[in-house]
Amino acid sequence: MGWFSVCKVSYVKPDAPFSAKVDDKRIGIYLVDGEYFAMEDICPHANALLTQGFVDGETVECPLHGALFDVRTGQCLREPGDRDLVTYPVRINGDQIEIDLAVE
Repeated sequence: MGWFSVCKVSYVKPDAPFSAKVDDKRIGIYLVDGEYFAMEDICPHANALLTQGFVDGETVECPLHGALFDVRTGQCLREPGDRDLVTYPVRINGDQIEIDLAVE
C-alpha cells in the first residue's frame, strides 16, 4: 500500500491524539516525547476508538472497558484488550504526518 499522508503535525498534541481513516483502516496518531507513533485506533475488545480514551505519556486506555495499550509498540498492557495492536512506521514530510500501511 505504501505511504499515506494522514494529517498536519499541528493536529496532534501529547494529550490529544488524532484519529484518521486511511482506506478502510482507523489509525490513531500519537505524540510522545516529541516523536510520532501510529497504531490501530479500534480497541479489539469493544470496537471503541482509542483516540477518545485517556492518554498518559506512552499509553492509552480504552474509553469503554479500560484496556491499556502502549502507543509505541501496540502491546496490550492490561486486559480486556484481547491482543496487541498493529503499529505503523511514521515519517514527517514538511508539515504532514505520513504512515506506511505496507507493514501488515
